[in-house]
Formats: sequence, C-alpha cells, structure tokens
Amino acid sequence: METKLYLRKQITLFKRIIISLLVISGYSCESFVEVNSPSGQLSTEAVFEDKSTANAAVSNIYASLRDSGMLTGNSVSITTKMGAYTDELNFYGISSGTTLNFYNNTLLPTNPQVVSWWKTAYSQIYAANSVIQGVTASATLATTDKNQFIGEALFIRSLLHFYLLNLYGDVPYVTATNYKQNTTIGRSSTNLLYSKIIEDLQTSFSLLPESYFSADRTRANKAVAMALLARVYLYSKAWAEAANAASYLLNNTATYKWENDLNKIFLKGSTVTIWQYKPGVEGQNSAEGGSMILLTGPPADVALNPNFVNAFEISDQRRQKWIGSVSKGTSTWYFATKYKAKLKTATSTEYSIIFRLAEQYLIRAEARAQQGDLIGAKEDLNKIRQNAGLGNTPAVSQQEILEAVIQERRFELFTESAHRFFDLKRTGQLDSQLIGVKNGWNSTDNLLPVPESELTLNPNLLPQNPGY
Repeated sequence: METKLYLRKQITLFKRIIISLLVISGYSCESFVEVNSPSGQLSTEAVFEDKSTANAAVSNIYASLRDSGMLTGNSVSITTKMGAYTDELNFYGISSGTTLNFYNNTLLPTNPQVVSWWKTAYSQIYAANSVIQGVTASATLATTDKNQFIGEALFIRSLLHFYLLNLYGDVPYVTATNYKQNTTIGRSSTNLLYSKIIEDLQTSFSLLPESYFSADRTRANKAVAMALLARVYLYSKAWAEAANAASYLLNNTATYKWENDLNKIFLKGSTVTIWQYKPGVEGQNSAEGGSMILLTGPPADVALNPNFVNAFEISDQRRQKWIGSVSKGTSTWYFATKYKAKLKTATSTEYSIIFRLAEQYLIRAEARAQQGDLIGAKEDLNKIRQNAGLGNTPAVSQQEILEAVIQERRFELFTESAHRFFDLKRTGQLDSQLIGVKNGWNSTDNLLPVPESELTLNPNLLPQNPGY
C-alpha cells in the first residue's frame, strides 16, 4: 500500500505544482518573480504552450528551492545542520531536536531531516525534468523562451544532484519524468555523476542568455551556470577548467564589481552577487538572518563555535563585522551577522545569496596553486585577505598556499550552505580535523545515510552507505 501511495504521489506531483501556480494563493510564485499567472486551471500540456504559465512553472521551482529542502538557509537547511555536523556551529537547543543528531554525529537512516532533504531534492528535480520535457515539446513557445526555461531547469537539476552527491555519495541521476522508471533507478558512480552534472551545466550555459531575467539576479543566466560549473570542476579536480570557469566571472567587471565594504556584501543590490533568492513577500529578508541572528541568550538551537570565532586573526575585519554576540550572566554566545536583518522591514533589504564573487577568487586561487601558478594563486588569495583588512599571505610553497586557501575559505564562507563540511571532505581532512574534536565522529560520517524509506521502496539503491 505504501509503495502504491508513493507512486501515485509521484505521478500527480507536477500536476499539483502546476495547479498551485495557477490558483491565486498565499504560496504564489507571483511574489517571487512578479509574474502574472491566470486564475484558472490549465492542463499540464497547456502550461508549456503559453510563455507566462511556462515561466510561472520555472519560477515555482525557484520558490521551492527558497522555501523547502537543503538550500533554504533556515534552521532546517544544510547551513545549520551541516554546520553543527562539523566544527562551525555548537548546539544549545533541546535534546529532542534533529540538530542534536547532527551535532553528536548520531544520525540514523530514519532521521527526518536526512529523509526530507532527499525527498525534497528529488521532487524538485522531477519538477525541473517536467519543465524540460514540456518546454521541449511545446509547439508555440519562441526559441529564445525555450532556451531560457530549459537552461534554467538544467541548471537546477545540476545544482540539486551536486548537493545530493556530496551529501549522500553515489545517488541516482534522474533525467526523466517516468515515475515507474524513477522508482527503480539505481545509483550512478561519483565519476559518472560529475560527468552528467558537467554535461548538463555546459548545455545550460549554451542555452541561457548573458543578461539576467530580472535586475535582482534571482534567476539563472550564463554566469550563474558558470559559477556552479567552476565549483563542480574544483570538486572533481579539473584544475584548469575550474580556473577558466572562475575567470569567466572575474573578468566580467561590467556586471560584477568588487565591494570593499564588508557590511554591503550581503545587501540585496550587492555588485558581488551572482545568484540569490528573492523573498516570497516584500519586506521579508534572508532566511539566514532570521535563523542565525540571536537577540538574547541562550540560543534556542545553534550558535557559532567559540573555537571558530577565536581562530580569526586579531585584525580580521570579518570577525568584527560578520560576527555578533549576546550575553547572559557570565555566558556569551556568538552568531553570524553577514545578514543584518532578522525581522521584516518596510522593504526587503537582504536576499539569500547562493553564489558570490569571493568564492570564485578562492576557486581560482586553489586551482592555480594546484597547477603550479603560485604567483597567480597568491594574488587571488590576497584579494580576499586584503578585503578583510589583513596583510598578504605569508604562504610560499604550493602546499602552504593550498592550506592557506582552505583556511581562508573557512573564514570567508562560514554559514553559507555547508562549505566547511564540503571543503574538509573533498580535501580529505574530515578525520584529521574532527576526530577528537567532535564527540562520536567516525570516518564513515563523510556521508549521510540513504533514507531507509527509500531503500525499502527501491532496493536498487542498496547497499546502505557504510556505518549505517
């Protein structure tokens, strides 16, 4: 019975998404990209014969990424949970919360958050695949519109598979909307997954326009696809390609202008933003600000690890401008203040930023160092350090520079979509950094468990990841 219900849910999922788009409601994509959707209901096929409804279907996926799943930036996102999983955040909340299992490294395949991230990601992938299928088959959409929507859907599909791979290991790469096929698909190897992600992103880049869909940089264009591609190349150790992809953005000085004021980097109009989420309602601000900023202590869930806070160099302005504190009695807790607005404001001042320019400098620095271009690597690394009020890196050798890059990524990218976990994992430092520091840390904790419910529905996903 459970399997039948699951299959029925999958086959009707996208139709429900479309209906939700086409009915004026509180969860309307209209507030996300300000498009006008008709108030009636259309068939799934008809949605992709009309530009406005096809656009609404794509917009809804962005809204879903913003509001649910691993990349929301709120307290159930990988920013919080994986920050507690490593050494970035400490847990102070109640003992029954799911964050405690991440913090103590006592995850089970039934953990609600582990299950939710997996299911939500594949539901969003399903919606992206439905857009690709529907737009491709459309007989009336203009070619430029087709390219835009397919390019965006391919980008979203790549993004989600990238995070699934780096959280769960070998996972299915789903490109179809056949629900029966999708519920029996097996895992792909890491190499094959990276190959498919890169292929999708290259196609996405070729289809997407140079310009943004709107001035607020909340939809994918060529630069957004390239930003993810640079990261994927870095993770897959394609050093030359990673450096070239990062340079594509760093050389685009007409669109992306360096910001010297650390307090302005996370504003909605920042010139270093490559891609961000627009809040669902005007006046709302970033999910990160809402979940991270502490008004009083003790924290209800997490706060920055004091050891992390104390690791900043004394003159590092990021410590001064991106970290706040609250005290009660003799106790002090620290929190991220990259985003300044915790509550609603008259107009939205901060959007959740997913890609920004500093990461591209750090990607290129690492890729250059790996290729032996130590001078170029230090130039990129020093760009980040100087903006933080620090002097040039003292690193000299290739190994010293590579270590300095990872250290700089730790201080520049903290509380941004679990960079710390992914950096330690891809550089083979999880055990050396966390054993003896994290209670209960084991080498097999480099992967999350595949949800038990998914293994029951689809035995082709077996075996379970080691350690679970």
